[in-house]
Amino acid sequence: MQEPLFLKPVFQEKIWGGSRLKTVFGFDIPNDKIGEDWAISAHPHGVSIVENGEFKGQKLNDLWDTHKELFGHPEGPVFPLLTKILDAEDELSVQVHPDDEYGLKHEGELGKTECWYIIDAEPGAEIIYGHHAKTREELAEMIHEGRWDDLLRRVPVKKGDFFYVPSGTIHAIGKGILILETQQSSDTTYRVYDYDRKDDQGNTRELHIQQSIDVTTVPASVPEVQMKEVRQGASSIITYLETEFFNVYEWQVAGKLQVKKQAPYTLMTVISGEGQLVVDGKEYPLTKGASCIFPSDIKEWTLFGDLDIIASEPGKNA
Repeated sequence: MQEPLFLKPVFQEKIWGGSRLKTVFGFDIPNDKIGEDWAISAHPHGVSIVENGEFKGQKLNDLWDTHKELFGHPEGPVFPLLTKILDAEDELSVQVHPDDEYGLKHEGELGKTECWYIIDAEPGAEIIYGHHAKTREELAEMIHEGRWDDLLRRVPVKKGDFFYVPSGTIHAIGKGILILETQQSSDTTYRVYDYDRKDDQGNTRELHIQQSIDVTTVPASVPEVQMKEVRQGASSIITYLETEFFNVYEWQVAGKLQVKKQAPYTLMTVISGEGQLVVDGKEYPLTKGASCIFPSDIKEWTLFGDLDIIASEPGKNA
């Protein structure tokens, strides 16, 4: 039987987190400061567990190590992707991530290129996306002098926006934004600025000023996303990105949508609506927040209902 691997969410408490993973997605979260649902993850800081089928109860990282056939016999040592839903009840720190070379050398893990689909945003919400420094010396000067208004590029956002955030991009998710993030499997974050806030114990969070200056792309490069849409009746498949790390899609299901495999395996998370997934004649109910992986032996699948899904697959170098 060809079966998708449905995965149990892993919740991460954050100083900036809130309760919308419960109120919007219906998750049973442990408190009202949950900032992240690691929906599909084999990272050691939050590993997904399979909820159904032959591999029920098994960890995704173990499947990657012991059942390579599920993923098309990849060569990489780690499952390369990580899907999250983020609830920014407050501002995230201003931060930047290293590329693979720097991350592996200094942190012992992959770098972090990511992208964001804006599930929802309060009126007036904005992100920090890039910077205005022309040279690395100017970047260092502006950081050390705390000239944040001069340095940081602010962009208003709304529901349905999509942003590509390559490693080296200074960025921050703003208050009142709900995001589906697709990223490399890395948890390395260099904080540039954290608004001088303190945690419950009165401590400020660690900053990583020199690392941030080292890895930031200067001058800033803000890539444009070239969207492509293919219609199937009232439904559609939107391609947002095709990169060396991941390809990212939106599946808009209005009645029915058929999808054919394009990569060794595919990830998906339902961000709104409900419906059914049919694989090899078997039906699986889909509700908001559900996440699964289509292993390599699944060649096609059909979606029914009124659904909005963000899907991804490994890029050519993942």
